[in-house]
Amino acid sequence: ACIIPGDMGIHPSTCRTKKEIEEGQQAKKKDENRAAQRRESSVQRNRAGITCTHPPHSAMIGFARSRRAAKPAALEELSLKGVARYILSGRCRRVGVLTGAGVSCAAGIPDFRSPGGMYDTLRPELLTATEEQRRMMQLDPTAVVSTHIFRDNQYPYLEVRRPFILGLADHTWKASAAHFFFQLLHSHGKLHTLFTQNIDGLDFQTDVPLDKIVSVHGTMGTAHCEACGAAMEMGEFQRLVRENIKDIYGQDASAPAASSPVPCGQCGKAQMKPSTVLYGSSLPRSFFTAMERADELDLLLVAGTSLTVSPANSVPHAVGEECVRVVVNREKVGEDLGLNYESADVFLGGECDAIIVELCAELGWLEELASLAPRMCDASAQLVQQRFQQSTSDC
Repeated sequence: ACIIPGDMGIHPSTCRTKKEIEEGQQAKKKDENRAAQRRESSVQRNRAGITCTHPPHSAMIGFARSRRAAKPAALEELSLKGVARYILSGRCRRVGVLTGAGVSCAAGIPDFRSPGGMYDTLRPELLTATEEQRRMMQLDPTAVVSTHIFRDNQYPYLEVRRPFILGLADHTWKASAAHFFFQLLHSHGKLHTLFTQNIDGLDFQTDVPLDKIVSVHGTMGTAHCEACGAAMEMGEFQRLVRENIKDIYGQDASAPAASSPVPCGQCGKAQMKPSTVLYGSSLPRSFFTAMERADELDLLLVAGTSLTVSPANSVPHAVGEECVRVVVNREKVGEDLGLNYESADVFLGGECDAIIVELCAELGWLEELASLAPRMCDASAQLVQQRFQQSTSDC
């Protein structure tokens, strides 16, 4: 018999069997037990005088890197169909998402770490920097967005990021199908936490509640002073960047020939920048708070990330043993961290949008995704509409 649950803690958008309702109740009981264990652990830490510390960006969180031997029992098979069936089941009540630059590629925002990305094409000789700083960036391109260089020289960061800063002001980029899939997870009562390593702010174009979004590396949507912490109105900051920072890409004929400081309006120091986390700086407290609740997840979807930046790459190891882990990416990642695609974890290879659209089709959510196409970037909207038309013609 088909049962539609009332107050079982399961979203009533799809029809459930009695077995699935019972599975949902069992999952709820397991959540309550885990919460009780966490509370007891917290009491023990307090008695021992241990406090929670927040490690710097470059530190690794001490989660075990053990390799799972077998898939969680609740997952029928290591495939897209298996993932879809699990999401629709009563056992999958809390979904976590960890995203990287790959989910924003359809929007035209470059993947910094891939061939042709910012780090791969960085030309330090074009930047306003000392010879020592240029050598550092030549050896390690990520130094251009590091605390070590920025505290002495704000120009390399602002010159490299200039098109991005001004593009956000001009609304050049729109969210992808993947971003709106996360919104659907929320509307179906499944989304628990969205960890985003991206600084582009596209997650905030969706209807995912702000309290569910954890911007691990900060955001380009606001600006503040690294010296005193004072905020600057974003429009004013973008105006100063447009007028004071040279264009190393040769795209803006109105840009100045040489860069001049973008000072803080409060302390006067040339330390203003978007509110992103520099390499070598501490991550937001919200990240570590969310990590403490990662063991509540029933499924973790890792999308469009190389899993090379710590401590964000520790998220897959903060989940419980029975949490289903799914990686959507162009190539397999995280195997050196313990992910096992042979028998325990799911790898769905390809472009994030393409995989997500097929997952929505398998879930029966394609029509909902298509209704959001007008809010997507052009590439995503076209992909979703074509797939939806195909599905309707097949019926």
